[in-house]
Amino acid sequence: MPEEKKPIVVVGSINIDLVVNTERMPIAGETLLGKSFQIHPGGKGANQAVAVARLGYPVRMIGRLGDDSFGDQLREDLGGAGVNVDGVATSPGSSGVAVIVVAESGENSIVITPGANALLTPEDVEANMHAIRSAGAVLTQLEIDLDTVEYLAHVCWREKVPLILDPAPAKKLPAALLRAVAWFTPNEIEAEFFRHASNGGSGPSTVEATAKDFLQQGFSGIVLKLGARGAYIAAQDGMSVSVQPFPVKALDTTAAGDAFNGAFAVGLLLEKDPVASARFATAAAALSVTRAGAQPSMPTRPEVEQLLATHTNAHAKNSLRSHHDDEKA
Repeated sequence: MPEEKKPIVVVGSINIDLVVNTERMPIAGETLLGKSFQIHPGGKGANQAVAVARLGYPVRMIGRLGDDSFGDQLREDLGGAGVNVDGVATSPGSSGVAVIVVAESGENSIVITPGANALLTPEDVEANMHAIRSAGAVLTQLEIDLDTVEYLAHVCWREKVPLILDPAPAKKLPAALLRAVAWFTPNEIEAEFFRHASNGGSGPSTVEATAKDFLQQGFSGIVLKLGARGAYIAAQDGMSVSVQPFPVKALDTTAAGDAFNGAFAVGLLLEKDPVASARFATAAAALSVTRAGAQPSMPTRPEVEQLLATHTNAHAKNSLRSHHDDEKA
């Protein structure tokens, strides 16, 4: 009988996304006419949980919803996507809400009202200790209270469960939290914030220098999410590798980072090495930007594997053609 997979546990935010599509991003004080409006389930925590579930891997969500109609809808959406919601509690008041503006270029701007997400406490972590202890990895973000993230990091360190931190939205983090993180996964904007917070932004801002700076702060492993430029992964064992992007036409970049984080965790628990996991995650993120919405954009595992295979085959053909051209020269 095959060994049961250790689930991924996501501790984080659950939002309803109110999405407006426009021709371009508005400037300060400007009123634009929107082209369309949609309501989607979202929240960085919930997005990452759905990303994991869509890839066919078991996942549990720990979070809080309001007792409003959005809360009922979001709970149903998570369960329908295959996420275990036993750890999702209900608080009086509103659920989390995100207002998102998406331009034709794929750029987006997001304003979040935390609602019930702000009420997720260390007591919620304690109440779900059995799920965390049994996890193969824990994913978290910074859309919930920092005290809760700190306590979760302490628990993961104590229980020897790898913690993957998506530091968004960026805010100053205590040193003890940084040392408890197995993988730190900022995007370029977040990475620049933390670089300035640690050393005032002195020195070169290349991805290599940024990753080295983070490793010196005590992180075990770093994955810099570079959007259309792929990713860069580095670790304390000396590994440092650029992961090439997959060329796609971006429709909506919302939640691409969440697709990446969910897929990276899945890759690691499928026993891929960290570089292969980052490549798997880069492919998942690339597919997500070709579709509208946050959770609706998350790809399945066969889709990711097909993109990986197609890109590998194309690279092999180009290499073979180059070899033949060299022989003829």
